[in-house]
Amino acid sequence: MRTITFTGALVAAAALSLTAAPSALATPPGDNGTVKIHDAKTGEELRKNEPHVCSFYLDAFGFDGGQEVDWKIVEMPPTGTKGTVADSGSLTLDGEGHGRTDDKTLPDGHYKLVWNFDGEHGEAKHKVFWTECEDDGKPSEEPTGKPSEKPSEEPSEEPTEEPTSSTSPSAAPSAAPSPSPAGGGDLAETGSSAPIGAISAVAAALVGAGGYLIARRRKAQQH
Repeated sequence: MRTITFTGALVAAAALSLTAAPSALATPPGDNGTVKIHDAKTGEELRKNEPHVCSFYLDAFGFDGGQEVDWKIVEMPPTGTKGTVADSGSLTLDGEGHGRTDDKTLPDGHYKLVWNFDGEHGEAKHKVFWTECEDDGKPSEEPTGKPSEKPSEEPSEEPTEEPTSSTSPSAAPSAAPSPSPAGGGDLAETGSSAPIGAISAVAAALVGAGGYLIARRRKAQQH
């Protein structure tokens, strides 16, 4: 009876060891955790990845307690050169296998996180993400500053330096000197350009000569 009981105990122990072996092989120490990209406004308790961010941090949980982590962020096409390191750092996880980096910012573009840690048996953890910061204030400054400068300066200066076409017709008549009656007798000229005073003198002489001839003729007839 004792032999049967001992044999049954051995069979049960062997069956238990075979059941536990696959689970031990499936999750070797060091490869248990995961890492996420989180927006800076997202809480650490969220285990959802956020691949489109502006300011962000790296959030790791589920690793072995106290693991040392080395991480780097590399550029990715089409916005960057593949493999070029944009940022890097190291981190020591707490006793529960959790840890996070400080908040970070990168130029807008496409990136890949490479997460290496002590005791890993497989490949490093990877996450691909984009950074895009739209509300930085830059687009609103240029349209309001530059267009308002040129129209206020250039049009106001040029009209004061050069006369417009509306002023040239009035300048010609006003520039011509008005004829003066005492200025050499130009107003008294006729088609022959002789002065009126000279013509009047000749006419008076002719009238006088004619009167003299008439008086002489009458005197001769009386004799």
